[in-house]
Amino acid sequence: MAGRHYTAASGTFKPRSPALFLLLALLALTLLFYIFSISTSSNSTGKLISSRSPNSGIDYSFVTSLEKFLTKSPRSATAGEDTVSGTTSVEDARKLDDSIWKNENQRLYDEPIYPAFSPLKVYVYEMPAKFTYDLLWLFHNTYKETSNLTSNGSPVHRLIEQHSIDYWLWADLIAPESERLLKNVVRVHKQEEADLFYIPFFTTISFFLMEKQQCKALYREALKWVMGQPAWNRSEGRDHILPVHHPWSFKSVRKFMKKAIWLLPDMDSTGNWYKPGQVYLEKDLILPYVANLDLCDAKCLSSSRRTTLLFFRGRLKRNAGGKIRAKLVEELRGADGVSIEEGTAGEGGKEAAQSGMRKSIFCLNPAGDTPSSARLFDAIVSGCIPIIVSDELELPFEGILDYRKIALFVSSSDALQPGWLLSFLKSVSTAQIKEMQANLDKYVRHFLYSHPAQPLGPEDLVWRMMAGKLVNIKLHTRRSQRVVKGSRSVCTCECRSPNATSPGPLS
Repeated sequence: MAGRHYTAASGTFKPRSPALFLLLALLALTLLFYIFSISTSSNSTGKLISSRSPNSGIDYSFVTSLEKFLTKSPRSATAGEDTVSGTTSVEDARKLDDSIWKNENQRLYDEPIYPAFSPLKVYVYEMPAKFTYDLLWLFHNTYKETSNLTSNGSPVHRLIEQHSIDYWLWADLIAPESERLLKNVVRVHKQEEADLFYIPFFTTISFFLMEKQQCKALYREALKWVMGQPAWNRSEGRDHILPVHHPWSFKSVRKFMKKAIWLLPDMDSTGNWYKPGQVYLEKDLILPYVANLDLCDAKCLSSSRRTTLLFFRGRLKRNAGGKIRAKLVEELRGADGVSIEEGTAGEGGKEAAQSGMRKSIFCLNPAGDTPSSARLFDAIVSGCIPIIVSDELELPFEGILDYRKIALFVSSSDALQPGWLLSFLKSVSTAQIKEMQANLDKYVRHFLYSHPAQPLGPEDLVWRMMAGKLVNIKLHTRRSQRVVKGSRSVCTCECRSPNATSPGPLS
């Protein structure tokens, strides 16, 4: 018998056709299928299904990605388009400033959410190939043939890989828009449309692979080239992004570009690597090192496989803030559940470090010659909870990520007290360890550089952090343009209190 429906006008039930039932059922199934499809599609582009099982179609290796990149685009067809002769005139900078104002004015009135949630518009300079492609080829052509080491025994090419953030950002920015996954930043081809300007100069490759005087000469050429651009002269570089991720790179000419946004591994307030007033958090951005070790899969995350309480492998003698290493080694060596090893170069050293981290619950991360080191990110990809003993360390994307959920911070003074560090680690509950390991599994995606760049990967977080700086960048640019010379000193906002680790709750 057919179903019934209520008719309000008559107050009676009337028969309803089975065909109508079928039609409604089909419509409901179609709607459910559509909703499921949208959800699945959004999930596949918005996040990795598993951080520990990266997609095979994505390159996470610098060497592998670079090989494909150079094969696909061995040299830009338009390299050198922005090249200028001599010094840009004041009139050129003024004309560009007027054009930028017109574009910003239009966005202000036409886009109700500008600038808070608008995609960043980045202009990528087309620098001559000697600053870009030629340096990438230099790395590519010498990678297999050389085993040269730095003065402290570190393999040169591995160091370049650790600091290859300039490649990952540039490769994503210049990729065809149809191949890019990041939607919070777009490349523009007109300077007047740009919020920010990216300088694609490979400062680390040139520092390590060129003869010293040749490298300094190239630095001077790059400086002259950039400072000759109208956009640079308009803002004195305040809206220009300069990757100088190795603390030794670009050192001879940094003072001329100190107003630009630097992409750094840390701040190093000791003064050994950066002069006072060159780097500060309001202006610059901290980026993670590229990890040396392979990503630990879900199987090796298991706590049952981690039989070592605390692990450290690396150079035991360091300068400046890194002197704490030798003191910690003296305190911890021979203790039950602790593995301390002198680091060695090459594949053997990598395998030993990887094996040790994957067998350990905690990994010691003391300061080195600078407050940071790639070891922190090696621990993260290995699922080993970092124990950070570096009082003045600045961390990547800390405006977005809460590192207290994946690492334990210990002051140097506490760590050096006899027996204190081991007692502290043994007091951490099993429940907290499991929670932090689970958080490491979630956070690891934020430190995996890749091509194509992934949503919520480090490249993505760079632009999210940059978006937060944009209003301040424009503020200081405009203040510098309108302040009357000699009327008063221009505020640079360089004052900042040093970062310091103080005792506090574990989470």
